[in-house]
Amino acid sequence: MRRIVIVGQSGAGKTRLSLLLAQRLHFPVLHADKLFWRPGWVDPEDEDYRSRIHALTEQDSWIFDGIPGRVFDIILPRADTVIWLQQPPFKSMVRGYWRMLRYWGRTRPGMADGCPERLNLQLWRYAARFESIQRPRIEEWIKTYAPSATVLTLQGDEGVVRFLDRDFTQPTASLSSE
Repeated sequence: MRRIVIVGQSGAGKTRLSLLLAQRLHFPVLHADKLFWRPGWVDPEDEDYRSRIHALTEQDSWIFDGIPGRVFDIILPRADTVIWLQQPPFKSMVRGYWRMLRYWGRTRPGMADGCPERLNLQLWRYAARFESIQRPRIEEWIKTYAPSATVLTLQGDEGVVRFLDRDFTQPTASLSSE
């Protein structure tokens, strides 16, 4: 487990898990939102963004926190482990909106500088449709671009706690899906 991608819907706990894993494994965290957005919530130029992601994922070890979106074809072939965080959709939506309120007008951890939290009604729609739209897309990306990666599914907060209680000095083969 040297190159890890953590996926799940908004509010599932991807950033929290990535930071806790980084403490245990001493790997750098690549926050998708921090790498993607430019100040003022501006989309990056594709070539610049892809080039930065390409360079960062050439490292020996890393944790990618977030949906790989426009760079799935760069990140997933380099990943040896994909961690799916599965939370009940309503719980994720509530967490996403709680995070928005908590950091209202400020830039939250894991987000690009100059991108303060704001009202985002699209978050609710995105979270509500994650299982029907995003999940199949991500599953296809993994199947196509990371067929040999270990895929771990962590169910709810309990699955995350059990996963973090493991001995991370053991080889990846000892890890199994929750």
